[in-house]
Amino acid sequence: MASGIGSFKRRVGEEHSSLHGQVVSELREAILTGRLKPGERLVEGRLADELGVSRNPVREAIRALATEGLVEVTARRGASVASISDREAREMIEVRALLEGQNARLAARRQDKETIKRIEVILNKGNKAVAAGQYDQLFDLNQQFHTELANAGQNRVLGDMLQNLRDRTATLFSPRDPARQARSWNEHAGILRAIVAGDERAAAELAAEHVIRAGTDFLMGLDGIGDLLATTSS
Repeated sequence: MASGIGSFKRRVGEEHSSLHGQVVSELREAILTGRLKPGERLVEGRLADELGVSRNPVREAIRALATEGLVEVTARRGASVASISDREAREMIEVRALLEGQNARLAARRQDKETIKRIEVILNKGNKAVAAGQYDQLFDLNQQFHTELANAGQNRVLGDMLQNLRDRTATLFSPRDPARQARSWNEHAGILRAIVAGDERAAAELAAEHVIRAGTDFLMGLDGIGDLLATTSS
């Protein structure tokens, strides 16, 4: 089992949510942050021991994460962290870019002031974390930023679709170096400026470009980026 799994214990039993919910949350976070690697087997007994729980909530959590596309279950290997092929990664990046662009367009149009204020607070925290080199804080802050950005679009169907894609592509969009971290938060700032200005086209283009740039850090290039951006901004 990968190192760092023992850190799960810091939360189990500390919250009032159900044990099942806590275990799902812990395993999901471990997958999304890369502590559990793509293709890594999920052994119920070992995870249960390290989480300090019985096997049943672990088994249920694995099933729940399989429905989210984060875990693969086969008769031969059992459960393992889902792997993403280059083709699947490209397809999800393309779809997420289009959806993030449309969401940003709606956010610029609808001007949800309270949500925008929350985004500004998160953006400020992210910039401070980058400046201080506190990169361990940026995963949660990035999740918060994109969650509130989806809220600003005020379209629940679109928001649900984006949340699913964000979970499935989180490992693709986890910056591997400090320079990319700084660029990512600069891009966040640009998206928010366009939204505040009510510039729907700029907001859509910047949001789509942000997804493609982050995704290509993993995939190292996509054919037809220009066509994708043209579709998003039209």
